[in-house]
Amino acid sequence: MPAPAAASPASPKVELRDVGLRYFGLEGETEALRGVSLSVAPGEFIAIIGPSGCGKSTLLSLISGIVMPTEGAVLIDGKSVTEPSRKVGYMLQQDYLFEWRTILENTLLGAEIQGAPLAKARGRATQLLTRYGLGQFLNHLPRQLSGGMRQRVALARTLCTEPDVVLLDEPFSALDSQTRLALADEITEILRREEKTVILVTHDIGEAVSMAERVVVMSRRPGQVKSNHAIRFASAAAKRLAPLAARKAPEFNDYFSTLWQELDVHVER
Repeated sequence: MPAPAAASPASPKVELRDVGLRYFGLEGETEALRGVSLSVAPGEFIAIIGPSGCGKSTLLSLISGIVMPTEGAVLIDGKSVTEPSRKVGYMLQQDYLFEWRTILENTLLGAEIQGAPLAKARGRATQLLTRYGLGQFLNHLPRQLSGGMRQRVALARTLCTEPDVVLLDEPFSALDSQTRLALADEITEILRREEKTVILVTHDIGEAVSMAERVVVMSRRPGQVKSNHAIRFASAAAKRLAPLAARKAPEFNDYFSTLWQELDVHVER
């Protein structure tokens, strides 16, 4: 009897093929990205790091369909991205909650914009907020919440539309270090449980190593993919470590040192 055929590897959830981006300003043409190729598997959690101005956040804008590439192609599930996609949720640096809307109303905003059935969205929003420890704050206003709680609301708003891909652009940068570490644990657990494909942009190497399964290093502008690093911890044979636990693992400092040396962060004098 013939042996069963080997399972073919899953197609990429997100793929960038030789992507370049140029834009024009008062000082003329600027080349932001050059020849960027990157594949992200379904359910994978990657982090992108690189020097300031290298185009990390621009990559997220391209994947989300907010910006179109000058060269190359961006694909989700094998189809070219030509406009903002409902398959993508985007969580920005600031929470951008509307102060005059309740927490529940803020969480429903994306669903309202997309024209989704509001009864179903309201049920999903209530479920998410309750699961994230905010059930008793549904009718509160944003100013009544702490910074960490506001970011959980922003994540719930992102997930309420049920995207396949979640983009995180420096989501903890506005928080103090203690809240930042705790929230990284919470949000990582949530996204893994939801089985989302996640792309995190961060300037924090420790954040990248502790949260992601793979870290992509970008070069200086024009941004290119400099290297890829799979992040593995020997003590996590069965599952990924939580970020706080990962920071205590023996391999953490080695990954941190390797990535620090690869980053081109030296200031010219």
